[in-house]
Amino acid sequence: MSQRATLWSVLIIVFAVTSDQYIKFLVESGMDYNQQIDLLPFLALYRTHNEGIAFSMLSWLHDGGLIAMTVAVIGFVSYLWWTTAPERVISRLGFALIIGGALGNLIDRSLLGYVVDYILFHLPNWSFAVFNMADVYITTGAGLIILDEIIQWKRARSAG
Repeated sequence: MSQRATLWSVLIIVFAVTSDQYIKFLVESGMDYNQQIDLLPFLALYRTHNEGIAFSMLSWLHDGGLIAMTVAVIGFVSYLWWTTAPERVISRLGFALIIGGALGNLIDRSLLGYVVDYILFHLPNWSFAVFNMADVYITTGAGLIILDEIIQWKRARSAG
């Protein structure tokens, strides 16, 4: 793997963790628990705590189990990142975003015992789960990896 590709990936991971933790600090220090601040008719800041993973699933694992699972996921994604060819820029960006987002949520869970969530998409009669920037980074990263796989598949198909 080239040093340049590694440096860019590390910078993306550092940016993801830093921006995630800074925003969570602002939310935790500037908003009351369960406080909602409407930004747009469909978007609000809403401070809450997630004691599980996505949609509060697996909260029965408690901190130790969730921390161990997160560390295992970070290790696996790091392995994929490390073994992916440097020219697969889209996938490498995706892996870096997933690692950064997972580290951001791991920091919360390790230090606070929960993950700080604060982004709420909603309509008058419907609302989506509350999430955070780390979740956005993880989801975006997964989408980029899928996109890169589709691109590679189409290239291989047209070449063969």
